[in-house]
Amino acid sequence: MQYVQTSSGVWEVVIGLEVHAQVISESKLFSSASTKFGVGPNENVSFVDAALPGVLPVANSFCIDQAIKTGLGLNGNINLVSRFDRKNYFYADLPQGYQISQYDHPIISGGYVEIETKDGLKKINLERIHLEQDAGKSMHDQHPTQSYIDLNRSGIALMEIVTKPDMRNAAEVSAFLHQLRSILRYLKTCDGNMDEGSMRADVNVSLHRPEDPFGTRVEIKNVNSIKFMMSAIDFEVNRQVEILESGGIIDQETRLFDAASGKTFVMRSKEDAQDYRYFPEPDLPPLVLQQSRVDAIRATIPELPMAKVRRFQQNFGLSHYDASTIASEAEIANFYEEALAVGSMNVDRDFAKLLANWLVVELFSLLNKEGLSICSGKVSAENFGKLVMLIKTNVISGKIAKEVLAMMWETGKLPADIVKEQGLKQITSTDTIESALREVLAENADKVAEYKSGKDKLFGFFVGQAMKKMQGKANPQVLNDVLKRLLLSE
Repeated sequence: MQYVQTSSGVWEVVIGLEVHAQVISESKLFSSASTKFGVGPNENVSFVDAALPGVLPVANSFCIDQAIKTGLGLNGNINLVSRFDRKNYFYADLPQGYQISQYDHPIISGGYVEIETKDGLKKINLERIHLEQDAGKSMHDQHPTQSYIDLNRSGIALMEIVTKPDMRNAAEVSAFLHQLRSILRYLKTCDGNMDEGSMRADVNVSLHRPEDPFGTRVEIKNVNSIKFMMSAIDFEVNRQVEILESGGIIDQETRLFDAASGKTFVMRSKEDAQDYRYFPEPDLPPLVLQQSRVDAIRATIPELPMAKVRRFQQNFGLSHYDASTIASEAEIANFYEEALAVGSMNVDRDFAKLLANWLVVELFSLLNKEGLSICSGKVSAENFGKLVMLIKTNVISGKIAKEVLAMMWETGKLPADIVKEQGLKQITSTDTIESALREVLAENADKVAEYKSGKDKLFGFFVGQAMKKMQGKANPQVLNDVLKRLLLSE
């Protein structure tokens, strides 16, 4: 839905995001309090986080490095001089009465993320990335008449990643967020766990006629699920179309999304920058970086997902689907390349494609069934590569390999040991296979006659019977070739 066609004409959809990504760090942005998730209420709170009188913030050097790394990974410009500012607003879970953020001098300017759309690659440009501290959490469901405040999250470092209004539909938003999350996880600067609140986004939606300037934008606040974000966008687009088509105007406001009803509702009128009364943070000096520090961090940037996809396609001949699936997570890509090393330094493309297929289909199936990640699975990359190599070298068939994989999963044994212990080695002897096939054809003379009369589908029946007789150990290609010869000579 890039354009909405109505009886009065066309409306173009314009979407921008403000993504709040929690920095991976053991301590908060301006205090030494822990950032550990899942502890009891108000356990990770320092005097700074609680805004007790007389305490001063001290910038966390590691969090700054994490922001620099993120900016480099997202193709941004690192500003060697930036500044923290006070953003003034009053919430019960904001103890200071202001948030330390960055306004007109952010640590990162520009940047972009490439996404794949049905029309090809599209570049989503970034406006900026800035550092800021998170607020606490208000809880309204703990007591019938009282609200509670948990300050564990107060002061945790956030990177606010602000896009240009470059997206035109919910599908592009989904592609952007998946790609951004993947990059951040590769960089190890944010874990992207949206269910834990460590990555959430504000969505700005507006509509306008293609020939007119952008319309009034509405902000949908703090959506922490890509699925809900897409639903919120679709609802908001339809809501704005109805208003505009009826001659109304769009109010600049902040709305919330209700997942149960699938609707957005008004939270407050939208503030402008002047409403926050930004001014330089008096307790922190300007943030001055040395180019040598930026260069040292640049040297640590790993190969990122899109580059990995291209390399997997070019070097190994993988399909776009397999390459994208494997490259989506650094742990999966590392597992795949470690398993590839079982072959040789010069990877055989057939082995690489076979390995990818077995990883994406068979191993993922086992992992998903038990809700495990690739790192917590029961089969190592090396042993998985050895299993696929047994298929590649015709030691076992694909059917037998599934049985072996299941036994590896349960026992942790090496695939070669399982094949030897269970007597599962593939039979490639033409004489042995031919003997079994002759028995099958003799036992099914009536079906041989039917096959010769034109019932070609019986070929599969003969294959199945022979495999059954040979306990699935016959080499499929040899069996098919011998069967064709025998049926022609019958």
